[in-house]
Amino acid sequence: MGTPRGRMIAGLMILPAALVFLAFFVLPLVRLVVAGGDGPDGWAGYGVALADTRHLTSLAETLVLSIAVTLATLVLGGIPGLFLARNRFPGRALLVSILTLPLAFPGVVVGFMVILLAGRQGLIGQVSQLMGGDRIVFAYSMAGLFLGYVYFSIPRVVLTVMASAEKLDPLLEEAARSLGASPWRVFLDVILPGLKPALIASGAVSFATSMGAFGTAFTLATRIDVLPMVIYTEFTLGVNLAAAAGLSLLLGAVTWAALALARQATGAGVAAAG
Repeated sequence: MGTPRGRMIAGLMILPAALVFLAFFVLPLVRLVVAGGDGPDGWAGYGVALADTRHLTSLAETLVLSIAVTLATLVLGGIPGLFLARNRFPGRALLVSILTLPLAFPGVVVGFMVILLAGRQGLIGQVSQLMGGDRIVFAYSMAGLFLGYVYFSIPRVVLTVMASAEKLDPLLEEAARSLGASPWRVFLDVILPGLKPALIASGAVSFATSMGAFGTAFTLATRIDVLPMVIYTEFTLGVNLAAAAGLSLLLGAVTWAALALARQATGAGVAAAG
């Protein structure tokens, strides 16, 4: 590939990807930045939008929600992922397919499922009322959004941990046991460090997905003010392009930073999945 002909072939191979990157990322991003500066306040509109108390509160709530979803997902997805990688039993393939089923559902469907479970006519409310208590309804709050985000984030962790756990060298665990290490010490000193890259990568994807997910929040958005919903309302109802553009760039910067830190920590590529 060092010859002129080789460089030309390499350039032709890269050209389609470069054109797609230019058309679907660079140009829309530039247009977004320019549109944000066309408001009544000019380029100062970015500062006004980012300093707004409601916007900062929304950012803080979105960050807290995304971090909570990430931590819960790593626990709820990491444990079954490790178990499934280490054990073979009848029905294992079916169980894996069930655990990864949320990947087939868009955010709107996940939101509708949360409503059926914890909405005003949901199953949880009906059961709590039959038991003599008040009807429990939390689908239209941060708790309902948390449940929906955890649901569609678990498969990503399960699959990533399974792939990583299957590559762990069992001889390292046997050596630790032969030296008198307890099962808990083996997990902390051998298994967990081996799974660290997978946990960081899948956690970063869960965080980024939770930060930017819109469909589930839109379906449940009765008392929810996460950043994607704020961007939507500023653009459609407030017709405030500067605020929508500024918050969009802020959201993109936060998620990009999380993925960049994960890449740096793991030394591997990390990409968000829809």
